[in-house]
Amino acid sequence: MILQVSIRQAHRWLGILLALTIAANFAAMAFGTPPPAIVYAPLGPLSLLIATGLYLFFRPVRRSS
Repeated sequence: MILQVSIRQAHRWLGILLALTIAANFAAMAFGTPPPAIVYAPLGPLSLLIATGLYLFFRPVRRSS
């Protein structure tokens, strides 16, 4: 039960982190070509968000079988 709550909370915070990195990306683009570190920054949170989202999506299927 504690693991499920932790994963759901991590999923929420990863969504916020992803939104912030995308906003930083757009803000950096306003000043010219942004460095690659800013351009690729959203990929980390996005990959973790996909992993936790898939876990939360398939969790009810795993529970019923």
